[in-house]
Amino acid sequence: MVTLTIDNRTVTVPEGTTILEAARSVRLDIPTLCYLKDINEIGACRICMVEVEGEQRLVAACDTQVAEGIVVHTNSPRVREARRVNLRLLLAQHDIRCPKCTRSGNCKLQQLTNDYNLLGNHYIKDLRPIEPDFSTPVVRFENRCIRCMRCIQVCDKIQGMHIWDLMGTGTRTTIGVSGARTLADSDCTFCGQCMTHCPVGGLQEHDDTGRVFDALANPKKITVVQMAPAVRAAWAEYYHLKPEYATAQRMVTALKQMGFDYVFDTNFTADLTIMEEGSEFVERFTHRDQYTWPMFTSCCPGWVRFVKTQFPKYVSHLSTAKSPQQMFGAVAKSYFAKKLGVDPHDIFVVSIMPCTAKKSEAALPTMRDACGDPDVDVVLTTREIVRMFRGEQINPAVLDETPFDSPLGSGTGAAVIFGATGGVMDAALRSAYYLVTGQNPDPDAFRDVRGMDGWKEAKFDIPGAGPVSVAVASGLLNTRKLMTALERGEVRYDFVEIMACPGGCAGGGGQPIHDGVELAEKRGSVLWNIDKAAPSRFSHENPEVHELYREFMKKPLSDVSHHLLHTDHQAWKMPSQK
Repeated sequence: MVTLTIDNRTVTVPEGTTILEAARSVRLDIPTLCYLKDINEIGACRICMVEVEGEQRLVAACDTQVAEGIVVHTNSPRVREARRVNLRLLLAQHDIRCPKCTRSGNCKLQQLTNDYNLLGNHYIKDLRPIEPDFSTPVVRFENRCIRCMRCIQVCDKIQGMHIWDLMGTGTRTTIGVSGARTLADSDCTFCGQCMTHCPVGGLQEHDDTGRVFDALANPKKITVVQMAPAVRAAWAEYYHLKPEYATAQRMVTALKQMGFDYVFDTNFTADLTIMEEGSEFVERFTHRDQYTWPMFTSCCPGWVRFVKTQFPKYVSHLSTAKSPQQMFGAVAKSYFAKKLGVDPHDIFVVSIMPCTAKKSEAALPTMRDACGDPDVDVVLTTREIVRMFRGEQINPAVLDETPFDSPLGSGTGAAVIFGATGGVMDAALRSAYYLVTGQNPDPDAFRDVRGMDGWKEAKFDIPGAGPVSVAVASGLLNTRKLMTALERGEVRYDFVEIMACPGGCAGGGGQPIHDGVELAEKRGSVLWNIDKAAPSRFSHENPEVHELYREFMKKPLSDVSHHLLHTDHQAWKMPSQK
């Protein structure tokens, strides 16, 4: 243990602790911009400079270790002036038109600029004439970037994709796509983790709110919106509402108030996905010699993009079932259009997702099976719908609850856990057990697949089918480790669930941003609690799913189901495959 003094307070911490973490251990705040614990501890921004008595120069608190007996000042006149100078230098190369930035009000640089009273222009502006590229779901704004390198480190250390890299030297140093490519030409999975870890607005999702407002204002369009499971665990964070008050039904009221004609729940097609994917797994498992193993879930478009470029020989192992988002669009523009007696071309389907990769999924040429139009017209992230609520002056705290519309608005507990890592596997095993045995298992029998571990393994026995070996991974670096072990023959599984984002969709790249705080586990626990309290916890018990099969699709894996609810993952190519 090492004892030191920070701002006249005696602090004792383990040897090897940084000054920053030592200060935080006694609730002394040292401002940072680039710092992310265990990910980005490189002192790039120089905002965390502190004064150590006896040292001629100021030191960066985030990468300077404590020493016995040192005396540290975190807010001396020298320190304060150094931070102001460093902030001015950052602002000289930063576009300060904050009202045009989606991070205004939730930007670390903006906050520090105000904290240090840096009003007006201090240095000559040195902005670069580089226009943003709006052709992908992830958009980079050169003149908002502060070169903190968080995006590089997150992409390298958490996702293992190495998309971003440092370019140039000296004052011309910037961040770009590695290999001198554009983002559209790269193998980017569009997971969005770089966005949620950017301290400023240097990265943001492609904004599609305008297209939705246009559709809402068009009297010829029947606007239909679906809400993903993980959205309900995060949408009201901006309003500081407790989870028990920030219900999905209050969000339904808000969406109706905005003008949507029908508000449905993606949980409906999550249950539908389990019926199709679970039936597909049982079919494969009971005819093992006819298929290659393991079978992978295909709900996560970031994971699908990953496997197509990194482990292409396993693409044929993916379930052919579409994601719940795409199933919903196909059902809305076929079955629901028929029930309404309207032209499916007049239905405008909007998805509210915790994910940025869903934007690229909806644009795929293979996702137009219902009527030739895209099955899903627009995908909004959780952040985008919150901006729309704010623009419409909607205050969720004063809203009553409104039920989802029918017949695509019901969901079970098994559906809602799709938003948490392990949830798809848990839900699929519940229904696979029933499809084989004709009896429901204990809904908590498969709890070994739950939890925040990046790579989980479990084995379960299904009477009449035998032991089933499964694995669950979240985060693409963990996925790469699993896939490499699989490729080398070090592990063997029957069924594998992969989510591109750590913690699953709850930690998705389209969720609300809280700088330096990871909320996937907390949001996921909200979803597991909803499941626990649900009147039905099995996808095969959803009565509206039964009605859909009875009236329209006949049964899982029928010809109609295959046409509308399944896809060919080989029918489109990633940029590096073209």
